[in-house]
Amino acid sequence: MATTTTQEETTAAYRKKVRDYLGHQDPLEVLGSTPDTLAGLVLEHGRKRMQVRPIEGKWTPCEVLGHLCDCEWVYGYRARLILCEEHPPILGMDQDLWVAGQHYNEREPMELAEEFRQLRSHNLRLWQGLSPKELERTGQHNERGQESLGLLRVLMAGHDLLHLDQMKRLLMAIV
Repeated sequence: MATTTTQEETTAAYRKKVRDYLGHQDPLEVLGSTPDTLAGLVLEHGRKRMQVRPIEGKWTPCEVLGHLCDCEWVYGYRARLILCEEHPPILGMDQDLWVAGQHYNEREPMELAEEFRQLRSHNLRLWQGLSPKELERTGQHNERGQESLGLLRVLMAGHDLLHLDQMKRLLMAIV
């Protein structure tokens, strides 16, 4: 007999996976260190290597970097919605369509790393200035349900670590 996974189970599994990457690390420290880590990976491996697709059907390291740029835009917008509006609706995104539609694998990886650095710098100021009361503010994600700013910050930091790990594994798979 086949079992069906509910949206609540999928959400719980996603949140657990991302939180497990973060562990006991301070989310603000992770968010602050990611731009340097990304730039270091690009410098170490270079453009050509970042654009190799080592696993058919999976993103290249450059596309992962582009996805992180997208997420910085999206999460920054979501954070501001939650901060400034009362329990706003939050829309999900189709990350694969965003990555493909913006042709990230054709972009210069160091330019993407710099774009990410600038976006993160702008958003990090917001995250660092939030009070405990503001971190309790919530929005209603159309796929994952209610999310507070505090949860969003934790998910962002874990998401960074998940994709940094993904990039490193992809780069190791390139022969």
